[in-house]
Amino acid sequence: MLQIQKSYKEKEQGNTKGILYLVGTPIGNLEDMSYRAIRILKEVDLIAAEDTRQTIKLLNHFEIQKKLVSYHEHNKKTSGLELLKHLENGLDVALVSDAGLPAISDPGYDLTVQAVEEEIKVIPIAGPNAALLGLIASGLSTERFVFLGFLPRDKKGLFEELKRVQVYPETLIYYEAPHRILKTLSAMREVLGNRSISLSRELTKKFEEFLRGSLEEVIDHISEVGIKGECLIVIEGRKNHEEATQDAWWNTLSIEKHVEHYIEKGNNSKEAVKLVSKDRELSKREVYKEYHQI
Repeated sequence: MLQIQKSYKEKEQGNTKGILYLVGTPIGNLEDMSYRAIRILKEVDLIAAEDTRQTIKLLNHFEIQKKLVSYHEHNKKTSGLELLKHLENGLDVALVSDAGLPAISDPGYDLTVQAVEEEIKVIPIAGPNAALLGLIASGLSTERFVFLGFLPRDKKGLFEELKRVQVYPETLIYYEAPHRILKTLSAMREVLGNRSISLSRELTKKFEEFLRGSLEEVIDHISEVGIKGECLIVIEGRKNHEEATQDAWWNTLSIEKHVEHYIEKGNNSKEAVKLVSKDRELSKREVYKEYHQI
């Protein structure tokens, strides 16, 4: 059934339901908090937060005194029902995440879906978003992009997911934790090839940093100096074969020199042949024969 929400129309007679506000909050720099977000947090009846310990710091900073309740992945069923009851009874609720926009890779999604199903108004309040901030400063195409959240943690799931998106021409955006970043980038290098990448960390904070280059270059840098802070990966989409070949770093190398490059990087000849076959979109047999001049 079609549902039409007129966000700022006065409540119709007989409609006493409250409003669920999805409020964007800073991802690091408190100066990114909007006047409107502060006003909404002061006006609502209660605030639901993913981590009340983090949110109370934000509220204290902006001198917001409001009832604060917990809503997170582990209590979303019971807490969600309670929040829906408040909304049905006419209370206005603001939902915030630890940082950024709620409901993106976040349990707030479930509450939003439930509110929509109950025909409760859901109004977004603009705020920072790490994925979009990292994208616009990446130097990669912003014309078409796909946000994919976190990759699977297990090796099988990770490789299956990367193979699924291998053919996407859109720029790909992922979140990743620092202790998994090398594993993830290495898997990307193996499945997607040596694509251009922008890796950002600590966005909007004092130690904000961007690493821009090829996957291989970024992997080498992190292997040498390490990395701290939550990471955002922006990686170019697949080019058609002709474009990829023209732009590729290995374009001027023979297959033999291409294989030797990977051997010098520490791969054995079998692994090097496999990497070259991925780069050039040739079968491993073709590369093997050319390399060994069979």
